[in-house]
Amino acid sequence: MKRLRRIRDLMTGRMDSALTEALLGQLEATKQGAWLAMAMIGGEVGRTGAHEQMRTIEHLGDEERRRLVDELRNALVTPIDREDLFRLSRSIDDVLDSLRDFVRESHLYRVPDQIRFSPLLDQVIAGIDALENAVRDLASRPSAVVHDALEAKKMGGQIRRMYQYEISRIFSGEITADALKQRELVRRLEIVGMAIGEAADAIADGAMKR
Repeated sequence: MKRLRRIRDLMTGRMDSALTEALLGQLEATKQGAWLAMAMIGGEVGRTGAHEQMRTIEHLGDEERRRLVDELRNALVTPIDREDLFRLSRSIDDVLDSLRDFVRESHLYRVPDQIRFSPLLDQVIAGIDALENAVRDLASRPSAVVHDALEAKKMGGQIRRMYQYEISRIFSGEITADALKQRELVRRLEIVGMAIGEAADAIADGAMKR
């Protein structure tokens, strides 16, 4: 009976949709984390409150990742290779984990004038949007997936360049405790950009193998 249900799901496209829905659920939680970080540095949400809210968001992301793993375990076919889907999911998880670390360290370090990090977070949100487009296009427009992935990769590269400029600015002044704390926070956002790039590579690799 279970095998017959799997065959039915295969023929109706439900397996593809279950996998993409889990990935989109992960990305939605990740975007919530990025918007929470943006609200925190803008003063709309306090550091302590953001730290507590991020725990809930991280839990949502973990639940969606667990759902993807369960679907992969039972799927007869997948829109792209299982290994690439798993890589993609893991990289999205790394994005959310690094955003969690950014919020946690902001809570701990109490660095003033964090609004200067908003351009980096703008690029993070744009990168997540591009990944969402790529995942949606897996089933409906496979030919567009690589283009979407390249857009996400570009956002990751832009975050890397902005990180370098921020590090240059920090080290051009007096090296104080606050300067070192700023370096740690901006490094967290660089790691977010790297994870976005890795997620883009995973989905692009999978799409090219089809």
